[in-house]
Amino acid sequence: MIDFKGITVQLERKTVRTGEKYRTAQGFTAIRDGIKQAASSEPLMPGPKPRWLRAPMPAGKKFDAVRDIVREHRLSTVCEEAHCPNIGECWNAGTATLMLMGSVCTRACRFCAVDTGNPQGWLDPEEPANAARTVALMGLGYVVLTSVNRDDLPDGGAGHFAACVRAIKTESPRTAVEALTPDFQGVPADVETVVDSGIEVFAQNVETVERLTHPVRDPRAGYRQTLRVLEHAKRYQPSVLTKTSLMLGLGETADELVRTMDDLRAIGCDLLTLGQYLRPTANHLPVVRFVTPGEFERFREAAISRGFLECVSGPMVRSSYRAERALEGSNCGLAAGSARWVEPTEADYARREAKTGAGSQ
Repeated sequence: MIDFKGITVQLERKTVRTGEKYRTAQGFTAIRDGIKQAASSEPLMPGPKPRWLRAPMPAGKKFDAVRDIVREHRLSTVCEEAHCPNIGECWNAGTATLMLMGSVCTRACRFCAVDTGNPQGWLDPEEPANAARTVALMGLGYVVLTSVNRDDLPDGGAGHFAACVRAIKTESPRTAVEALTPDFQGVPADVETVVDSGIEVFAQNVETVERLTHPVRDPRAGYRQTLRVLEHAKRYQPSVLTKTSLMLGLGETADELVRTMDDLRAIGCDLLTLGQYLRPTANHLPVVRFVTPGEFERFREAAISRGFLECVSGPMVRSSYRAERALEGSNCGLAAGSARWVEPTEADYARREAKTGAGSQ
């Protein structure tokens, strides 16, 4: 048993199945992985998993060191809570995306594996200091902070989020901070609270094209609401970069994606990330199709041509993936970061796997 924020996390994850309710140590109930269990026999993926959807195994000395630091300081990470496929790569590189305000979200988006419930106002008062110490111990020059939605708090958690940023800036003044925030129900004052905390990048994810916003996102979220939040952050503090992310493979069309890019540029959004949606459990929305690496490259070119400072685009990309490299102009070093890139064949993937051995899954 491991005590994590007062919750025996490993024990609960062994005994509480996905989609089931459990009671936290703070006394409120939550649903494991966010979505109630469904009587569905649909497979997790539409056919065999493509070879390009491979990620390093989550193991190694650096991985263990990051995990130990996170546990010691009682922090949540989106890497773990959202079942991110890049956890092995990122943690072995010595970085992680910290998830503030606990591991239970008040919303139940149908793509997301974060537990959902009503924390009833609970916050860890030591979290700002613990987050600051963690960033300092990891020696991060750039950190991404995100959080669960906290509709149970009067300000949506904006004040607590800002306190964490200020604590990090006090202990590590040279560390750049990207804040991937909730939408704060569109309240401008709450957006301003986070922007004023000293961040370099303000992010709020639109997640999908307008037509698919519902059922993909919780009913309290909205495509236009996210646009208004991003627009306000940019107008309020033009020097802060704004950023958003979309998942592909949920049934969107290329035309819809391009229209979304145009909507984002119209409100001054600077940075965009595009990645493949992967169904975390059988209770979540199914994958409609797998978008190829070549398509991701073409979508990146479309975004750059529309004036985004960068569009990080690839099957395994997530909103905070290699975020510190977003302004390099190289698609964060991904293989598809060149117009001359040619999509690998099955034979190419087989040769690559033979060379790298079993270090992928």
